[in-house]
Amino acid sequence: MNKLDLVRSAVDRLDLARKDAVALIDGVFEDIQSACMAGEAVKIPGFGQFKVRDRAARMARNPATGEQVKVPAKRVFKFLPAKALKEAVMSKRGSRAGTRKKAGAKSTARKAPATSRKPAGRKRR
Repeated sequence: MNKLDLVRSAVDRLDLARKDAVALIDGVFEDIQSACMAGEAVKIPGFGQFKVRDRAARMARNPATGEQVKVPAKRVFKFLPAKALKEAVMSKRGSRAGTRKKAGAKSTARKAPATSRKPAGRKRR
C-alpha cells in the first residue's frame, strides 16, 4: 500500500473529496514527522508508536579486513508495533504456523551419506 492507496481509502470510507483526502493524509504524516523531529513519541493505541532514539558512538569491526572502525553516534527512527497489531498480523499466518518445524525438533528422516564426486568437466578430443 502506498500514499495513493491511502488517499483512495480515505475517499471511499469518509466520502471526502480527493483534494481533502490528500490534505488529510499529508497532514497526518507532517504531524508525525514534526513530533518525531522534536523528540516526542507518537503513540497510536492499537497500532503502535513512532519514536526517535539516540544511538551512542561505538567501535565495530570491518568484516573484510578485520580492522576496528569507529561508528559515529546518530539518531534513528523506530516504529514499535502495538500488541493488537502484532496479534492481528500473526493470526493471518495461522495456517502456515502449524506446518513449520520447531527450531529444536530433530528430524526422524536420515540424510543419505555424501559422496565424493568430481564435477563433470568438458571432454577433450
